[in-house]
Amino acid sequence: MGRYFGTDGIRGVANADLTPELAFAVGRAGASVLSATSDRHRPMVIGRDTRLSGTMLEAAMIAGITSVGRDVISIGIVPTPAVACVTVAEHAAAGVMISASHNPVPDNGIKFFGPDGFKLSDEVENHIEASMEGGSLPRPTGTDIGVASVAQNLAKHYYAELYGTGVDLHGLHVVVDAAYGAAYAIAPHALRKLGATVTELHCENDGSRINVKSGATHLEPLATTVRALLAAGETNVVGVAFDGDADRALFVDETGTILSGDHVMFAIARDLHDRGNLAGDAIVGTVMSNIGFERALSNHGIGLLRAPVGDRYVLEFMRERGLVLGGEQSGHIIDLRRNTTGDGPMTAVTLLGIVAASKRRLHDLVAEVIVAPQVLVNVRTARREVLELDSIRGAIADAERRLAGSGRLLIRPSGTEPLIRVMTEGDDRALIEGIAADLARQIEEAANPSGAPA
Repeated sequence: MGRYFGTDGIRGVANADLTPELAFAVGRAGASVLSATSDRHRPMVIGRDTRLSGTMLEAAMIAGITSVGRDVISIGIVPTPAVACVTVAEHAAAGVMISASHNPVPDNGIKFFGPDGFKLSDEVENHIEASMEGGSLPRPTGTDIGVASVAQNLAKHYYAELYGTGVDLHGLHVVVDAAYGAAYAIAPHALRKLGATVTELHCENDGSRINVKSGATHLEPLATTVRALLAAGETNVVGVAFDGDADRALFVDETGTILSGDHVMFAIARDLHDRGNLAGDAIVGTVMSNIGFERALSNHGIGLLRAPVGDRYVLEFMRERGLVLGGEQSGHIIDLRRNTTGDGPMTAVTLLGIVAASKRRLHDLVAEVIVAPQVLVNVRTARREVLELDSIRGAIADAERRLAGSGRLLIRPSGTEPLIRVMTEGDDRALIEGIAADLARQIEEAANPSGAPA
């Protein structure tokens, strides 16, 4: 049996890897597994981003879902977190989002949410895959066939969550870059409703340009726009950028400086901690979270737990330890007070609400995060076992001694490519660059002793 699910659902080039036939099969299997213990007419909820292939895959998924006798409600173009929100609010059997997030235009993807609004566990994904291969799913007829309907007004539940925070953004001028994606309408509207002056950037429903030189993966246009407004005499100008499905958000502060997810989590964590609302006095980052971020948190008595890269692992750590806040440098922030998954618009409302309430600049709120230099070198090889060689273990131990507590070393195989990633981080750039280069060279030589391609 092939493996369809990756670290965040199923992804591939639409109509090549991720075909309508595959989407149909996933719809059938997913509906059967996720709806097995619910009333037959308890619907599934399906949303999508703006990608051109979205309607094709949505139609195939809906056909698959209804073919096994399950009802489905299409809620149109919405952010991924809105699907999770609506699934819970409507007591749906499950939720489906059709999106490839920050990936290029030709790609698309399918991700599921359980009735509790959380993404699926590996166990449930494995069950869906086994059902796809098994060929024993039901084929009801007559009045037992599922019914598909359209109800775009269900986004009201998500708006209610955004407005329910009670923040007042009057006095802030926010530049919103929606990456031509799922937040193109919801984010500007919500921020205006909360009192902000909004300048829209890449806020069109244009799946032919989703994520293209825009949004959270290309922050330069946002920074340029913020700086231009400041130069024209505007005040209190900040920028927020989403990715294609709006499950992440990154920011540009009042000086035109680009901030990372580490900065965002620091500001939110400090606000929660200062008000006595940070469960466990700790948050969850990843192994890639910057040491400068960790130091800044420590100065305020806030601990940082490091999960493997990937929001699903961040969420696992949070739920296991009863923590409410976690995320990644990419801006994928999970705040379990507000939602069950990464939520870009909610992150924007929360962070900007802190700025407005404190009457301080975002720039000043995150100034304590002194980002340490970080160097990443990729070694192209599929031979992960090279990391177990005594020579490489010795080289790694020597590198850690050279850092002598002044930085971090992280070596890990890529989860998606035939690469071994060598990351060094510390205060002395020359030192960490030298260590990264030395280790990468030794790993490459050990993986490729004959000089042939690894």
